Amino acid sequence: MKVGIEMGAQSNGAPALLDLEELLATRLLVQGNSGSGKSYLLRRLLEQSAPYVQQAVIDPEGDFVTLADEYGHVVVEATRSEADLTRIAARARQHRVSVVLSLEGLDAEEQMRCAAAFLGGLFDAERDYWYPMLVVVDEAQLFAPAAAGDVSDEARKLSLGAMANLMSRGRKRGLAGIIATQRLAKLAKNVAAEASNFLMGRTFLDIDMARAGDLLGMDRRQTEMFRDLGRGHFVALGPALSRVPLAIRIGPVVTSARSTSPILLPLPEQPPVDARDLIFKAGADEPPVYRPAPRAPAPSPTADILLELSRSRPSLGPPPPAEEPDDGLSEEERRAAHQEIMRDILADRDAAYRTNAVLYQDFLVRCRIRRLTGSPPDLPAFRRLLAMVRAGIDPEAGDDSASARAIEMASRLTEDLQGIFLLLAQAAIAGQPCPPDAAIAQAYGTQSLSRARRLLTYLEECGLIICRNDFRGQRVVAVPELGVESAPGDAAAPARGAGG
Repeated sequence: MKVGIEMGAQSNGAPALLDLEELLATRLLVQGNSGSGKSYLLRRLLEQSAPYVQQAVIDPEGDFVTLADEYGHVVVEATRSEADLTRIAARARQHRVSVVLSLEGLDAEEQMRCAAAFLGGLFDAERDYWYPMLVVVDEAQLFAPAAAGDVSDEARKLSLGAMANLMSRGRKRGLAGIIATQRLAKLAKNVAAEASNFLMGRTFLDIDMARAGDLLGMDRRQTEMFRDLGRGHFVALGPALSRVPLAIRIGPVVTSARSTSPILLPLPEQPPVDARDLIFKAGADEPPVYRPAPRAPAPSPTADILLELSRSRPSLGPPPPAEEPDDGLSEEERRAAHQEIMRDILADRDAAYRTNAVLYQDFLVRCRIRRLTGSPPDLPAFRRLLAMVRAGIDPEAGDDSASARAIEMASRLTEDLQGIFLLLAQAAIAGQPCPPDAAIAQAYGTQSLSRARRLLTYLEECGLIICRNDFRGQRVVAVPELGVESAPGDAAAPARGAGG
């Protein structure tokens, strides 16, 4: 079905149409400084296309939640866990429900993690649910930054990877990425380069004008026009918009954002005495006024301090060491207790989808509840022990055992892949059936079976394992370096409990 939605008017008064079917195949990039009308443009696009296609909006400021009242979008508050957001995104694709993910009130790192989890759920949906969907990301430079900022590398990689998947591989899954940014220079190039349609608004910096000109095929002199564009005026180019750069003015919208542009208002008329009372006297409903602590006395002169230090004082000796309560356990018993706590944590089905840092905090709390003394394992040691417990490997295995050699092989991999390799290696060492795709996905912290199969392929490419099928079509995994091989297992079988 060919649908042309009206974005506004051209300079000659003719309607400016956007080919919605072409947009689904080619993606869109919107750029403009703050106040140029980017969010207004996105709202016009969403309102005009709402009757024809499912929509998902990544909304960092909560501006698009007003679409719910007029067009039936479901607002998803990002106060949920990352696993919940992934499941909600998958259900939205399954039932073809338009949603707005409101990230208002979260800090930058939390916004990146929530957006990555939600986009991952849209991307990893089952093939039967790959219906066409517009995925609109406002302020895309927050989720695909060109350079590292104040957030952790892990959060940045998660968010940047999800955005790259949306723009580069989303088309085959029915996802049409529409991203808006204040500055092209702040947006990762591998994300911006995947767009084929462009709407460029007002911008002032030379570097942004140069990048906009490169994308639109304009020379340096022509890019000066971007400084003179008014609010709501954009230059359009792309197969879904126009084959040549076309100046358009965005049309009116039905809904409005909760935030508004600053408007000058006259100051209230009041005598100066009343103004002083308003700011220095507490109102009837205000909490008690905080009284700062009295100022410290003036510092002593340097000569007095040196004189005081020169006087002889009796040596008091080192303070006696604090006595640590004894839990009555030997080191072996304490290590066994730590492993038992880990197994209890992993018995929770949601544990597979929590980060190692969250699991480590849970581990420390449980150690205090059981009154275990001594220094607990640090975070790197906890991660290694967690991977071994998940795989069912005895951490006390001798250095010459196959399990110990498997642990040494796993250390060559990145942290997120070590648990998967140990799970496969232990199955091969024990001669157990090969773990199914669901168990591998669970060990990685995802629900995507296709991602689990890609991880197996990656481990094969690394030369650590070899996968083959027997005559009944069941999968067998061999670890050549250890000379072991698992029993045949059904790759499509369901996973066991999270604790293995």
